[in-house]
Amino acid sequence: MRFLAVPWPVGPCDETVLNRSALVRLARSWEDRGKSLRYCRDTRLKYRFDDFTLDLAAGELRNRETVVAADQLTFLVLAYLVENADRLIPKEELVEKVWNGRFISDSAISSAIKSVRKAIGDSGSAQRLVRTVHGRGFRFVGDVQVAAVPAMVMSDVPASPESAPLPPPKDNRPAIAILPFTPIGLDGPYSAIPDALPAELIATLSRLHWLKVIARGSSFRFRSDAADIEAIGAALGVGYILSGAVEMFDWKISLTIELTDARSGHVVWAERLSGGIEDIHALRENVVGLVTSVLELQVSRNEADIARLRGPEAFDAWALYHTGILHMYRFNQADNALADVYFGRSLALDPNFARAYGARSFTRFQAAFLRYGSDRDRAIADARAHAEAGLALDPDDPFVNFNYGRSHWLTGDPEAGQAWIGRATALSPSFAQGHYAHGWADVMAGKGESAIGDLSRSMALSPLDPFRYGMESATGLAHFHVDDLDSAADWAVRGARQPGAHYLIAAVASALCEIAGQGNEAAYWAGQTRLRRPDASIDHFFAAFPFENEDRRQALRQALLAHGFR
Repeated sequence: MRFLAVPWPVGPCDETVLNRSALVRLARSWEDRGKSLRYCRDTRLKYRFDDFTLDLAAGELRNRETVVAADQLTFLVLAYLVENADRLIPKEELVEKVWNGRFISDSAISSAIKSVRKAIGDSGSAQRLVRTVHGRGFRFVGDVQVAAVPAMVMSDVPASPESAPLPPPKDNRPAIAILPFTPIGLDGPYSAIPDALPAELIATLSRLHWLKVIARGSSFRFRSDAADIEAIGAALGVGYILSGAVEMFDWKISLTIELTDARSGHVVWAERLSGGIEDIHALRENVVGLVTSVLELQVSRNEADIARLRGPEAFDAWALYHTGILHMYRFNQADNALADVYFGRSLALDPNFARAYGARSFTRFQAAFLRYGSDRDRAIADARAHAEAGLALDPDDPFVNFNYGRSHWLTGDPEAGQAWIGRATALSPSFAQGHYAHGWADVMAGKGESAIGDLSRSMALSPLDPFRYGMESATGLAHFHVDDLDSAADWAVRGARQPGAHYLIAAVASALCEIAGQGNEAAYWAGQTRLRRPDASIDHFFAAFPFENEDRRQALRQALLAHGFR
């Protein structure tokens, strides 16, 4: 089956890879515009399953060395299912992504799925690779391996440190200036807040090793109420400006915060928080924690978007890192593998990039924890080795300390990692994922009350954290330890419904609902566990969650046995 590729709309594109958005764009080109298309050659993004290779750039599906004949719609549907092999794809999503949201009948969808199955030697009765979940959607259940990385990103990156001499890496970290906030209706003892809060943000964000923060003496020369963001960005040499306003009315205080890309003037993120004046200290703490957690996600997303728009030449070590972060937090096998490659290429450009080592430890941890691939022992060893390499380069990076601490979980000894996770939160008290990890380890140790405190703090610091599913699920297990069984089940179900929740989180929900006497709910989540991971087992569960308390282990084991897990 051969499929045509279109050039990327901006920047050099001799070798373009078709990712999800490019595939959709290609479908629109065929259906709407009929533009002439050309082949893209020598690209490297491929997926493998069984004896098949799905080569997105070449536009081919091959069975061993034989090209399989099929139409372009079949290729589009198969590509989307394979790229999202870790999860159920609702019919509505498939229509939106492949047919651009047009009205498509159920029979047309069924026909497309039938063609996909025929192309890969599957059938509606066997459903060996493409499974139908009646009334809901479809899921690709084959073992998918990512065989390569997009050439659009990698075409200008040396394949290894030895392949070409590397210039000394530039400090291309994102840079931010935090301006004094604009006061509205403030006087007396509260008049200092518009300067004091940004000053605290400067001190806190300066601990983040991935971000350059302009000193107060420079940034406080500019005032938010008269801010020309692009001019300030140029004057201070930064890509981002954080500004805001503090308003007081009738003993109520409100904070408005805005993160702006100083190069374009576009608002990247904004938030408004409010409370009684008596809650000013809690509000201040919430603001600092929220900004700290939001910046990493929003800046990474924005930097990756900028690099993609500029083309391959824009991908320096930091751009590769930011792009990898976006894939890393999608929590599925294909994106995790791509993230690992991005981080590896980033390190090829800058071998002293400690944070990229930490991120690579993260991807290898995820591969081991969720059992991506067959060599779990290698993934465990890699997670520890990459974190150690990062620590050797920068022992004070909170993210690197966090990953080194977590690596001990994979060997069944979370307590051994607590000192490193504690060090991560000491280096950055607003590091939400550090508080989450500390709480998770306390759960494994049976320290329910302590865990609830850490986990509550992590959720308060980062309400939209990518680990929200884990924070809520671990809170359920913490309540289980203190025998609050209804709360345990409630929190576990909330976690299992969050974006990114994997099969182990669904298994926690099933077990805790069963223990709480909610048999029907437990059965539902047992089904969800198998849907997300057909071979899920009790051994998988306890390898991931090494509970120290034998009574608790047995209670969870019996709950899982009650729903057919072995």
